[in-house]
Amino acid sequence: MTKRNLAVGLMGIAAMALSACDAGGGGARDSIRAVGSSTVYPFAKQVAENFARSNPELKSPLIESTGSGNGIQLFCSGLGADTPDMVNASRRMKSSEFDRCQSNNVQDIIELQVGLDGIAFASKNGGIELNLSPRIVYEALAARPYGGEQTTRLWSDVDPSLPDDPILVYGPPSTSGTRDALKELVLEAGCDTSDEMKALKEEDEDLHQQLCTEVRSDGAYVDQGEQDNLIVQKIESNPRAVGIFGFSYLDENTDKVTGLPMNGVDPTYENISNFSYPGARPLYVYVKKAHMRAIPGLDLFLQEWVKNWKADGPLAAIGLVASPPAEMAMNERRVNELLTMTRADLTGETPAEETAAATQ
Repeated sequence: MTKRNLAVGLMGIAAMALSACDAGGGGARDSIRAVGSSTVYPFAKQVAENFARSNPELKSPLIESTGSGNGIQLFCSGLGADTPDMVNASRRMKSSEFDRCQSNNVQDIIELQVGLDGIAFASKNGGIELNLSPRIVYEALAARPYGGEQTTRLWSDVDPSLPDDPILVYGPPSTSGTRDALKELVLEAGCDTSDEMKALKEEDEDLHQQLCTEVRSDGAYVDQGEQDNLIVQKIESNPRAVGIFGFSYLDENTDKVTGLPMNGVDPTYENISNFSYPGARPLYVYVKKAHMRAIPGLDLFLQEWVKNWKADGPLAAIGLVASPPAEMAMNERRVNELLTMTRADLTGETPAEETAAATQ
């Protein structure tokens, strides 16, 4: 059997599983189910509300905030009515997650970049003022900065220009895409200001990853779960504390909290859209193509995303930063033509069959 025939067969199996009652899955579903990122959650909820108003004959989509990592795990668990149709993610799917999807027959995945966001560092209005940098954040939060013992207790221990206040940061958990982006965009960047750590990356990538991204667990960094609004409440009640969350939560709560600059650049819509802010990142939605025909309205829900994600659209009004025009056009095409991703899209590698063909 060819790969194409196998894929077609699997799509047919998925459609039958979703459209007929099954013993283990609790029956067919007549509403869309999306899981994933707490950062993408408010945008997905807004799209779901607009979808429900535009399509009163269809049930409103169910949107769950599970965190990007947990959401992708659920998404990749298989096909059928007891699995999500979509996953929202505040970071791109990893190649290992893509492989897990494939091994569980989730083989045709549509990847959409729905907009941009920034990892915002914030404090209470009138609270602690910090001019941060990736190096400062890394040295303050790393479990073993540059492989040594973590001895900093005050911000001034990290940099004498900073206040003599205890380091207290409320942030996302290890399952969060925001935490993954924090590691990649800020902690690792700060770690690699050391020539020794850059050299270590070439010698021992696993150790480099551990030393550069493992966060201290002595109370200076406090995991607040997948509840970004709780982080806002925590720093609002403590003027010496710092919070880490998506830009949209900063944008929604400017009456309570203030964004802290990174490398002298404030976390603003404009600075995120042009990537001058170091914590800028894309946001994603992943969709099972095999569920498109079986779940009523799933195709229309994707079209609703397209209508909502423009720079002058309703999502921008609640903090989503629109993707660049060329990227937006490409993602609209992915919706219209149901284009699916490949492993090579994630890794940048040339597929083995293409490499073999090129050498013949």
